[in-house]
Amino acid sequence: MRIDPDYGKLRYSGRIDFTDKKAPVMVFPCSYIAFRFTGNRLRVMVENKHAYWENYIGYILDGVQHSVHLEKQGKQTLNIEVGSTANGVHEFMLFKRMDACHHLVILGFEVADGAEFLDPPSAKDRRIEVYGDSVSAGEVSEAVDYVGKEDPEHNGEYSNSWYSYAWMTARRLGAELHDIAQGGIALLDHTGWFAAPEYIGMEQVYDKITYNPELGDCRLWDFSAYTPHVVVIAIGQNDNHPDDYMAFDPGGARAQYWKNHYEQFVRAIREKYKNTTIILATTILQHDAHWDEAIDEVCKKIDDPKVHHFLYSNNGRGTPGHIRIPEAEQMAQELSDFIESLGEDIWE
Repeated sequence: MRIDPDYGKLRYSGRIDFTDKKAPVMVFPCSYIAFRFTGNRLRVMVENKHAYWENYIGYILDGVQHSVHLEKQGKQTLNIEVGSTANGVHEFMLFKRMDACHHLVILGFEVADGAEFLDPPSAKDRRIEVYGDSVSAGEVSEAVDYVGKEDPEHNGEYSNSWYSYAWMTARRLGAELHDIAQGGIALLDHTGWFAAPEYIGMEQVYDKITYNPELGDCRLWDFSAYTPHVVVIAIGQNDNHPDDYMAFDPGGARAQYWKNHYEQFVRAIREKYKNTTIILATTILQHDAHWDEAIDEVCKKIDDPKVHHFLYSNNGRGTPGHIRIPEAEQMAQELSDFIESLGEDIWE
């Protein structure tokens, strides 16, 4: 029995492109589709659009997580091995492990003839949105033998958004998550590492649903489709490439230019979400402390009671490589504790 992507008992989460409801496109990490079904057969029809890295998709079936290596281009069918459960009902989630190094088009599902679809898991009442880079996306998170170390050689196989501090935080707080995270991205164009050689910054990405020039035209996001209670802005680490001007000249013109644009970005988020709590942060990835001092300066200048600057216990000095699962768990605990300290009113 074939099920189209717009079937009513499928639940989607994340900033997903529904321009074609029969072929929605998953772009951002942590985006997912969840449903409950009976029977012993499940196939997932997809089309991968590859830009770089090897591409993997994740799924959780009856509480067990798996990953599938995708062909670089074209339509393909993922055969999901389905066992038995005590009540005959299976819970399935297909999720985007990686950022816009690839797009995944969902073309449909196939289950056994006579299988039933039950009501999907309910959407959570709390909502979080994160704007960040590779750390927020969970890049290289599964390289657990390299805690506190430089990254091993890799080609995408260790990246898993499920183990990002962003999704861990959302799960701790019982919240939905839109993870607007892209590996290599900085705030400004022509800095950072994303979309070389021109480099595209978060200023150009934050209001888009598709944005990687290798994968087609850009599309604007409709902000009315999702209003978060909490926004975390975790930008200010890749901004030191190609020049770490904030480190060697924190009072200079380039540093001031960055601070002006960072302030404009925070105010742009505030304009989208009038009452949302906004948390300004970086991560434990090693970087010069002047970036965090610049963020603190901007936070104080904005002087908004719902805009906060948050620092982790080992902020900017925790690791020279990407954040691994244990490190992300510690970050998620600290960030969750801080968010909860702001009181229940933030979720209203």
